Amino acid sequence: MDLSRVTLVELVLSLRAGEVSPAEVAGHFLDRIEEQGDLGAFVEVTRERALAQAAALGSAPLEGQPLWGVPMADKDLVARAGVPTRYGSAAFRDYVPDVSDPLAAALDRLGSVSLGKTSTPEFGMTGYTEPAAGVPARNPWDPATGAGGSSGGAAIAVATGMLPATTASDAGGSIRIPSATVGVVGLKPARGRLPFSNGLGSPGGLATAGPITRTVADAAYVLDALVGSAPRVHATAAPDPHRASVGHGGRGALAEHRSCSATGAAGEAGAVAGDAGRDARFVGAAGAVAGDAGRDARFVGEAGAVAGDAGRGGATAGDADRDARFVGAVGAGDASRDPRAASFLASAGPFSRALLEDPGRLRIGVTLVTPWDGWTDTTLDPRARDAWEWAARALTGNGHDVTDADWHPRGYPELFTTIWRASAARLPVADADLDDLLEPFTAWMVREGRSMSAYEALGGYQAAGQFESETIAALAPFDAVLTPALAMDPQAIGWTADGTTPMENFARQCQYAPHTSFVNVSGLPAITIPVPAPAGERPWSVQLVGRPGGEARILQLALQLEAARGALPYPPGF
Repeated sequence: MDLSRVTLVELVLSLRAGEVSPAEVAGHFLDRIEEQGDLGAFVEVTRERALAQAAALGSAPLEGQPLWGVPMADKDLVARAGVPTRYGSAAFRDYVPDVSDPLAAALDRLGSVSLGKTSTPEFGMTGYTEPAAGVPARNPWDPATGAGGSSGGAAIAVATGMLPATTASDAGGSIRIPSATVGVVGLKPARGRLPFSNGLGSPGGLATAGPITRTVADAAYVLDALVGSAPRVHATAAPDPHRASVGHGGRGALAEHRSCSATGAAGEAGAVAGDAGRDARFVGAAGAVAGDAGRDARFVGEAGAVAGDAGRGGATAGDADRDARFVGAVGAGDASRDPRAASFLASAGPFSRALLEDPGRLRIGVTLVTPWDGWTDTTLDPRARDAWEWAARALTGNGHDVTDADWHPRGYPELFTTIWRASAARLPVADADLDDLLEPFTAWMVREGRSMSAYEALGGYQAAGQFESETIAALAPFDAVLTPALAMDPQAIGWTADGTTPMENFARQCQYAPHTSFVNVSGLPAITIPVPAPAGERPWSVQLVGRPGGEARILQLALQLEAARGALPYPPGF
């Protein structure tokens, strides 16, 4: 068994069957991290600590340990007691926390083994991962280019087999941007989905933790694990997934979500010196598609070249015959598939179970519109459009009603740039130390935030709430909305920051990833999924945005795209 190529679900099954031990698994992935060190995925590797943690797990999982023996890592915005936590900044070069953040504590309870810290930009502020206090995170498809951000290190680790899966955080695209950049799956849960964080934990309720994986089934499994990791200790929560009517087609009970406000929980990642939720200062996921040149629905109604009804299967939980139908979709064509997967996932939780059920005929909106149209001149790469159109055809081929989403967002640039600047004000660095300890972009952000009046900041948050309500209402006719994931090809290391002013820096982030940050402001779930690519080339990705609490629906649709695509390619030299 090549552990670097097995899916997370396959690894969990092998661990539970005693085919491999937690210590053996940890040792393998630690060696893999060392072999791939030139990519800059990790900023701290805790080999001895990880091996001791794996050995202490015993020979079988305890109740409530769905990630028993699974190697993962903490994004370097998540404090772990006793492990250097630098937040990508020279300001915290010597910081070792005494207490773990809620996400790290949850992963410990779930039985996972932390192998160290993955790279992030300074305080998770940007959509690229090139911290001045460390080394840049390099795209394994072309190491001269960046891996996106702010979870660049985590995405690289999964793409190259340094980890079977991991968690990261997303406040404006920080899971989805790097996942799309390196060609893996990135899932941002709905606001309020995770039990150990709340909507007040990050400015504007933008940030949440979520998984980065190679398969959709792995993403669903990690989400189920995180949701079940702790009792809910906050009053705000995403709509109950049991009410989402998965597996019954139509819109049924799911239509109830149209009037639901996804208030609440996010921000467990990015805690700075005990102030949970600081990763919310990303920005980078904005920008317009110039002239909205491809917004028309010329392709709508095309049957597409997607043979059959791949991935739907028609299976229901408890159906003993579903395994053969489901294995191909779960494995997405990967060489190593485990026929035990379907039966195992049936009891893993509501999001994993949803993948065993036929979603029926759904209504999918498609759009190239961003709320930044007219604010900046962003051009969509023809290959990004090709990926988007392929996904629309594939969804049509699966029997869905795919139609243009008539969406006209307003007021977004003003509100987002306000809450974006305000979010930096409380970074724990004194005014007198900004230029000495922080990168120019971060120092500018902090000054902008601290110079803002309470009236201006609160106005931005109020406008964000209005944008959330208007966006949910506008997209309510659809079970999911399909957008591009990125607008540009990965750019050279230094392209965003070198020789640019702070505003030029931000504008370049917008050009690269224009379709993600509005999802955070709206509190909606979203997933990025790679589409087919020519042999040897990096796959482009698309984004599916769900209704409030609609993770199950977008996971089902992503599974259909995964099955239509086939095996996910590995980067060169893997």
